[in-house]
Amino acid sequence: MTSRWKALLVTLVLSLACAGGAGAAEPMVRGTGDLGIVIERAAGTVLVVDTTARAILSRVEGLGDLSHASAVFSRDERYAYVFGRDGGLTKVDILSGKVVKRVVQSGNSIGGAISQDGRLVAVSNYKPGGVKIFDAGTLDLVADIPADYGAGDPSKVVGLVDAPGHKFVFSLWDGGEIWMVDMTDPNSPVTTKFEDIGIQPYDALISGDGRYYIAGLFGEDGMALLDLWHPEAGVKRVLDGYGRGEQKLPVYKMPHLEGWAIADGHAFVPAVGRHEVLVISLGTWQEVARIPVHGQPVFVMARPDGRQVWVNFALPANDTVQVIDVPSRRIVKTLTPGKGVLHMEFTPRGEEVWVSVRDRDKIIVYDTARIEPVTELPADKPSGIFFTARAHRIGL
Repeated sequence: MTSRWKALLVTLVLSLACAGGAGAAEPMVRGTGDLGIVIERAAGTVLVVDTTARAILSRVEGLGDLSHASAVFSRDERYAYVFGRDGGLTKVDILSGKVVKRVVQSGNSIGGAISQDGRLVAVSNYKPGGVKIFDAGTLDLVADIPADYGAGDPSKVVGLVDAPGHKFVFSLWDGGEIWMVDMTDPNSPVTTKFEDIGIQPYDALISGDGRYYIAGLFGEDGMALLDLWHPEAGVKRVLDGYGRGEQKLPVYKMPHLEGWAIADGHAFVPAVGRHEVLVISLGTWQEVARIPVHGQPVFVMARPDGRQVWVNFALPANDTVQVIDVPSRRIVKTLTPGKGVLHMEFTPRGEEVWVSVRDRDKIIVYDTARIEPVTELPADKPSGIFFTARAHRIGL
């Protein structure tokens, strides 16, 4: 049989297969790598978006209180797990635009993570304090880990991330501790506790290679560093007293450390209560520079290639975004998208960034080379933006 006839035969078979299913409503066949979700915080809904087409595909309703919501993705990028402030954990099929399952697992939660193998989803809780871990397929409870630190009520849990070795790592706001939970055997979690790490850890991140877990401390100037390659060495204090002798400003919104920028061998970090971005050497974990910025930074996020860092701010400066050129450590552009800039998310390779502008009910998409807007999309009080590329990144 010639190549031409083989091709005709394949075409005929495909045509017959399509015709056989023509009577049924078939979902459109598509990949998931250019998809994502946008949180509509006031409505309790999420938008499913296409980053290549810069388009809204569907709106998913019934997700509860999304006033402080975040999300992670399954390894195949089909399912988003949305963590609501009301303790809701919702599994969303972003291809069909439907809720698969929703459980209200606490009274007040603050985010979550998905395990290295994608089989477990963990949720960090304020009330009651602790972490609950669920089967990613069924949302059945696998483990309940109260954050009991010996002072009565369990501590609020913050800074929950996934780590290599089937681990979850998180911090205790009230307890001043870091806990590491090994879920290699889901039936027998093993918890390692690091005590007296500092006062009121408010958030944390894990480096992109999964080695360093870093918690910011609200109750004192400094940060707590845990080397996950050498946990036996304990927690090390870094940037101790970086604001000593200075008058702190009121903190209207806590910095979010998930968005710390790692670029050019340095970490670009939001300073608590200051109009500054701190630059830290990853080799020594010492401060090497400070960059004055427009207001108190909330997210400090690096473009995927590390050449730029984009910064948004707390009230009263939350109408502004500034762009830092990493080699020169200088601000090269100040943008004013509008009041209520809450989140930013780069497309997988960083040619564009999506910015949520809550008070203008829109998403603005910027070209990051020209640092100019290319389009706008309507959204009802948008906040968090999460693209499926996160499925393959540690800590996101």
